Formats: sequence, C-alpha cells, structure tokens
Amino acid sequence: MRENLHEQRLFRQEQLRQFAVHSSDRADDRRRTDAARIEVGVKLAASARMVLADVEAALARMDSGQYGTCHLCRRAVERHRLLIVPQARYCGRCQQVREAGR
Repeated sequence: MRENLHEQRLFRQEQLRQFAVHSSDRADDRRRTDAARIEVGVKLAASARMVLADVEAALARMDSGQYGTCHLCRRAVERHRLLIVPQARYCGRCQQVREAGR
C-alpha cells in the first residue's frame, strides 16, 4: 500500500505541476478564455491538492505506526477499504456516519 500511496503522490504532484504550467500559459489568454473553464481548472487543482494532502497524511501515519486505524472509533480500517482508498482515515461505518451528517 505504501507503493500505491507513493504513486498517487507522484501523480498528484505532476497533476498540480501541469495545472500551474497551464494556468501561467493561459494568463495572457484569460480575456479570451471562458470563465467556466477557468473555474473547472481551479476546482480540479484544489481537489488534487486535497488528495495529495490525504496521501501525505497516510504516509505519515504509516511512518508513525497509526496507519489503518480509524480516526473516530480507533478500530482497524477494513483491509478491502484500504485497498480501494489507501488514504482512508475512517472505517466504513464511521465514514457512513460522517457522510450522513453532512
């Protein structure tokens, strides 16, 4: 799982680099660029930054020996969940509770 997280980190870092390059390339063309297109790029970059932060937090939890422990109930996060979402902070049950509370 550590390797998967490292791959995700590299992917997100590259994705953010590409967003930065494209946004600076488009600086002169902003008058001609559709506002919605800019907004989508901003939202995609924000999403990539959030995922990157989650991945880096998961790697830090691995280093500290806390990886795979739910932040709420302190039980183990299900292995199948970690295989799908290796940066998961919550077990399936606690994640459902959090999402229901939104």
